Amino acid sequence: REQRTVAVERLDGVTRERFLRDIYPRRKPVVLTGLELGTCTTKWTVDYLSQAEGSKEVKIHVSAVPQMDFLNKNFVYRTLPFDVFVRRAAEVKHKEYFLTEDEKYYLRSVGEDVRKDIADIRKQFPILAEDVHIPDYFEKEQFFSSVFRISSAGLQLWTHYDVMDNFLIQVTGKKRVVLYSPRDAPYLYLSGTKSEVLDVDNPDLEKYPLFVKAKRFQCFLEAGDVLFIPALWFHNVISEEFGVALNVFWKHLPSESYDKTDTYGNKDPMAASRAIQILDRALKTLEELPEEYRDFYARRMVLRIQEKAYRNDCG
Repeated sequence: REQRTVAVERLDGVTRERFLRDIYPRRKPVVLTGLELGTCTTKWTVDYLSQAEGSKEVKIHVSAVPQMDFLNKNFVYRTLPFDVFVRRAAEVKHKEYFLTEDEKYYLRSVGEDVRKDIADIRKQFPILAEDVHIPDYFEKEQFFSSVFRISSAGLQLWTHYDVMDNFLIQVTGKKRVVLYSPRDAPYLYLSGTKSEVLDVDNPDLEKYPLFVKAKRFQCFLEAGDVLFIPALWFHNVISEEFGVALNVFWKHLPSESYDKTDTYGNKDPMAASRAIQILDRALKTLEELPEEYRDFYARRMVLRIQEKAYRNDCG
């Protein structure tokens, strides 16, 4: 029993006009190659990164194992000077370490005040920001955040979805990205925005038997590649080498649809949150009935949801 795997389409030299006309409306991932990204793809060596931003302190994830698990928090947060962190992240074995000599490091840049400020490379890493040209394939007022990321070789990030569209710009190093359509959410064993299935290559099918039904999309990113990840698409990212990337998130829905307190771009739209709260209250109300009745009316509710809210096409 294996998942069907589909290669994500790769397109070279796509203009803004073609992206908006032909690709964006399809709401499917695509790898864009040959885009003008600035000098970052050649300049951002370990030496240059260390020297450019110096010893400013950064908060990082440190894990003793390659597969980071956000649900069970199998990592610790530590603080290091940026230049020290970059050099450590580029090593395979460490002379200095927090947990083990082959521990993995991951930086996801955050705003100055984590609770209020979004990540923006222009504010947190202004010198490096000058080297980057972000493809302007969306309107300036749609911009939400630009997240600077650095990963150790071998690091694997948990499967999750974001509620905004984004470009994953691979600046240096190689990544493998596995994606799943929003339609396959029933097979991904979700806890909030995250899947419980950590090892997407060798899943525990006794524990997660439905996982094989999910159709797997996969791509390999090289330096200079840009992956378009539409909102709600699940993604699992494996860093095959030490690498630097930049995620740019933008608002696909009107601004008022999003939760104003969302600094990470992963809180469900306001209407979805309200609907889930109402559903939880409805399910609580069903508990007043005996089991036989509860089962019957729950099935009717499921049918009603399918009839009223599911899309008719089977894309």
